[in-house]
Amino acid sequence: MRFIAFVFLFVHLSVWSQKGNVTGKVTFSSNETAFGASILVLGTQKFAVADNNGEFEIKGLSYGEYTLEISSFEAKTKTVKFHLNRPSHNINIALEKTNDPKILKEVLVQKTTVKKEIMEKGFSVNVIETQEAAKRNIQTNDLLSQSAGVRVRQNGGLGSSVNYNLNGMSGNSIRIFIDGIPISTYGSSFNLNSIPPALIERIEVYKGVIPAHLADDALGGAINLILKKGAKNSLSASVSYGSFNTVQSNFNTTYRDKSGFTLKGSGFYNYSDNDYEVWGKFVYNILPNGRYNYVRAKRFNDAYRSYGGRVEAGFTDVKWADTFLIGFNVSDDFNEIQHGQSMTKPYKGRFSEADAQVISVNYAKKDFIVKGLEFTVNSVFSQRNEVVNDTVRWNYNWFGEKALGLYGDPILSPTGAQQGARTIQHLDSKIFSTRGGLNYTLNDNHKIVFSSMLYTFGRNQFDELSPLESSFLPTRNLFKNVLSLAYELEAFDSKLRTNIFGKRYEQQTEQRDPSIITENGQNKYIEVISKNTTSFYGYGIATSYFVVPKVMASLSAEKAIRLPSENEIFGNPGENLTGNNSLKPEQSDNLNVGLRFGPYKIDNHKFTVGGSGFWRNSKDKIVRQFSNRLNEALQTSPAVNLGNAQSIGYEAALEYSYNSKLFVSMNMSKFNSLFKDKYDNNGNILPYYNQQLPNEPYFTVNGNVQYNFKNIVQKNSELNLYYNFGYVGEFYTTWLEIDKTTAQFPHDLGLSYTFPGKKFIVSFDAKNITDEQVYDNFAVQKPGRAFYMKLNYIINKF
Repeated sequence: MRFIAFVFLFVHLSVWSQKGNVTGKVTFSSNETAFGASILVLGTQKFAVADNNGEFEIKGLSYGEYTLEISSFEAKTKTVKFHLNRPSHNINIALEKTNDPKILKEVLVQKTTVKKEIMEKGFSVNVIETQEAAKRNIQTNDLLSQSAGVRVRQNGGLGSSVNYNLNGMSGNSIRIFIDGIPISTYGSSFNLNSIPPALIERIEVYKGVIPAHLADDALGGAINLILKKGAKNSLSASVSYGSFNTVQSNFNTTYRDKSGFTLKGSGFYNYSDNDYEVWGKFVYNILPNGRYNYVRAKRFNDAYRSYGGRVEAGFTDVKWADTFLIGFNVSDDFNEIQHGQSMTKPYKGRFSEADAQVISVNYAKKDFIVKGLEFTVNSVFSQRNEVVNDTVRWNYNWFGEKALGLYGDPILSPTGAQQGARTIQHLDSKIFSTRGGLNYTLNDNHKIVFSSMLYTFGRNQFDELSPLESSFLPTRNLFKNVLSLAYELEAFDSKLRTNIFGKRYEQQTEQRDPSIITENGQNKYIEVISKNTTSFYGYGIATSYFVVPKVMASLSAEKAIRLPSENEIFGNPGENLTGNNSLKPEQSDNLNVGLRFGPYKIDNHKFTVGGSGFWRNSKDKIVRQFSNRLNEALQTSPAVNLGNAQSIGYEAALEYSYNSKLFVSMNMSKFNSLFKDKYDNNGNILPYYNQQLPNEPYFTVNGNVQYNFKNIVQKNSELNLYYNFGYVGEFYTTWLEIDKTTAQFPHDLGLSYTFPGKKFIVSFDAKNITDEQVYDNFAVQKPGRAFYMKLNYIINKF
């Protein structure tokens, strides 16, 4: 009750305290209007930018003494003091022009970007911008893995399945979105492996607590990709080639005419043989006498290909809509499967094919019906198809040869195929996902946000090699709805920002399977139906406070729910995941506390430092099942409820730049993710109580350095040199001490050269230059040393 009273006290003070507006005009001494001048109220987060007439307005200042700082790249910075004691105060400001180019850098410091706005709302969030990465041979997952507190767990090379860990929470606790829509809607062929950074505007990574507008059951955090909306009449394209016969290409274009009609298109193509070398304790051939022969060999059944395109047409920035776009998205992929969950048994001839057709409608309008009301809706319908083909009956070794028995005869698989019985299994899914939002701004200090997310999933599955009749084919259905309501408050001249929200979760599942019974001595097919309905409530708060203008404290906390996903409940053969319809929802209490200092600027030096601590207390934690049996050829496993778990840790990040030429960033994350079930059903202490959870790296460090050279070889050209590393401390793959991995410390080098005119960019990257053995889930090895060349072509206006 004290907390609620405290919150409403802020509301009361904010509503009834006397406030006024500051208006004015900024000119140069020659009475020329100072278009683009930045006007900042020192000691607050309030600012304005002068319009074409040099005029500005800053609203919602409490009565009192203030100082304005006025900056322009054409003039010297100026400060003006004033006393606000009435509803409107007008100030006319004259600036003195200068030819000093250093002033431009000061203006850029004051500019408030989308990234800055997001990071000041109190959530534990990283905002990753993609401009530099788009020039290089960096996948979106590589970019994410370099961010503080993020660990991308990839089962091999390009196209392999991926798992995300955000500060101790992993798997489907982390939700992935494209423009706020769950990425699963688009199918396996349109994912973070295949979407290049060049098609992405920015990536928002929420760790722990997520905002209300992303209404979903994300318990450990969320990754939201904001695709490029495109400048008017622009085109960009790139193609790269490198090690393991890897090709990656993409294009993105936008056209808009004077009427507001907008046409956007983008596409990508990726291919890799993924024939990199693997070695270590899981890479061995079984000799005819049963002994293990550890080898160093190339992967031979791991090719990946994906391609896709997206077209959107409609209107933007017109009277009746800020955005109205109808889109059509198609994608396709082919993925050879080298092994199961672990690397102990290589496959040959097992592969999956997938395609998706997606129709989307996107509408957004500010001042919808009434002033201050913003309405958005994004609806997507997709048809996804996947086929898993496994018909080869021989066992193989790591040289791609048939495994031989004691008498030199090829060994047949005991199950009939590489991973179980022979199968050509079809999974045909229909998905509808819609997200709607109503944001009502009462005034500069108060805002109400309502969001609704509806997700329906239906799957028919059949096996071409199964004798089942079509009327008895298995079906899977899932319905999920998440509602969220939030109240946002700004107080004390925007020094304090608070977001209080509540969520309601509901999920229904239905599973229909054929079964055989015997009546009167004859077999008869019947249908077995399993249904389940669950609902929960959650709530949370995120708040930030500027102690001084460049020191921000933040706190976020949430009672979060994570509902099992369709793949965890129903299984997914392409990911070696078996179903478990008895899974219970995972619950977690999340807390984040952070401090950020900066950006500070001393002469040509600029730096920002930040850090945060986090605590996660989970109940019925959902994880991928693992086994303690050493060297077991673990191929498939279900998701299970592990029990209670707790993660406590911290992260820190540093960003530094010198003279807009040298850029350095470093971040680290360390946590303990512990199993907290103490007693079994008989009251005995469990052997793994308070031990680190297996298969979760708990100490990571990332570093990046970039140096910029101007006018190299040609005038108006630009050369950028890059270096980055990613350190991963040792971690356990099972509960056993013997299954602790070694630390990983790979290094990457790169360069990019921008030609005069900024249309052509060429880049070269050398990854893992020391050929470090790097691995992730269950010690599955990733590519070693590799080299890539990339060409970019950009037209910003035509």
